[in-house]
Amino acid sequence: MEPMNPMPAPLPLDGITVVAVEQAVSAPFATRQLADLGARVVKVERPDGGDFARGYDTAAGGLASHFVWANRGKESLALDLKDPRGRQVLHGLLAGADVFVQNLAQGAAARLGLDAATLCARYERLVAVDISGYGPEGPYAHKRAYDMLVQCEAGLVSVTGTPEQPVKAGVPAADIAAAMYAFSGVLAALLRRGTTGRGGRVEVSMLDALAEWMGHPLHHTMHGGEQPVRTGLAHAVIAPYDAYGTADGDRVLLSVQNDREWRRLAQQVLGRPELADDPAYATNAARTANRKGTDAVVAEALAGLEAAEALARLEAAGIACARLNSVAQLAGHPQLAARDRWREVETPAGPLRALLPPIVLPDGAAPRMGAVPALGEHTDALLRALGMTGAQISALRRDGVIA
Repeated sequence: MEPMNPMPAPLPLDGITVVAVEQAVSAPFATRQLADLGARVVKVERPDGGDFARGYDTAAGGLASHFVWANRGKESLALDLKDPRGRQVLHGLLAGADVFVQNLAQGAAARLGLDAATLCARYERLVAVDISGYGPEGPYAHKRAYDMLVQCEAGLVSVTGTPEQPVKAGVPAADIAAAMYAFSGVLAALLRRGTTGRGGRVEVSMLDALAEWMGHPLHHTMHGGEQPVRTGLAHAVIAPYDAYGTADGDRVLLSVQNDREWRRLAQQVLGRPELADDPAYATNAARTANRKGTDAVVAEALAGLEAAEALARLEAAGIACARLNSVAQLAGHPQLAARDRWREVETPAGPLRALLPPIVLPDGAAPRMGAVPALGEHTDALLRALGMTGAQISALRRDGVIA
């Protein structure tokens, strides 16, 4: 008798329904985490084009790369919330929902009666999340809050880059920070609801989230009196610690943490054993004071090696090192391949490769990496589930309330 296939392990958020009036990155990325953990996520979009992130680019098989990344596993409902009939549909969904998430422009949700305070008063068990740029009050409350602007306001740009040029992070750091705090806030609120029976309001601002991520430079400046300097890939107080070119055009980053490691580097990689005891290089203080000379001898040695050989020699000498990869090299990273971190996700453009979520769940539970929805793909099914007839749905479509 053949053994029966074991039942798949349940996901932590199976049975949880999330309704999201969301756009761009912060709220969509938060709700995608919930979808990956098993929640049903209904994404409410404008009938006239939907989430504007759908139009950012066409790099992902004709779809926007931002949208594909942040919106898998959701159902799309194209609904005009400015029309009372649209809001009535939304409230029909909220009556059976566990979580509501919105990141509309400051004040827009309140004008529609969809702010967290209003919804929590109406739906006792609902966890309602407001994601904003700068928070609901204060002089910046109504200021436009795009990711790059918040990176600037939070001081991240001032500590990123080279001494000559500050730069923003190459990923939407403020959006991602807010998304992950919203995600963890929802989990905490659901856990609390399991004890109290009541939902409640969760509030996250992009500035608050990114200011928390600025903890080290913030404390260094407040308590030490000086802002950390921008050092590019170098380290302010350790040398050598930088990226160096190799013979095949790549760059290899290495970090020497103590003088024992410097001796091994000099002897086994640089081929300059005399530098191990040279007073200009023997201690980290000397190497940092003589940074140009230190970088020069390391750069000269690595310039004569291809990246693979340089990395092999550094590893053999016990020196921390890494290849300065491009995004394309990340997509083919051998560690991700060896750990089977890639899956295919269905999209309106066909299957696209995507990374598994970073959280490895207990009992071998597989995350639910559902399809990326087309705009309004699930509108009719959702309305029928609310009890609407075909004639009622047709009337809403005729009037532009749904698409």
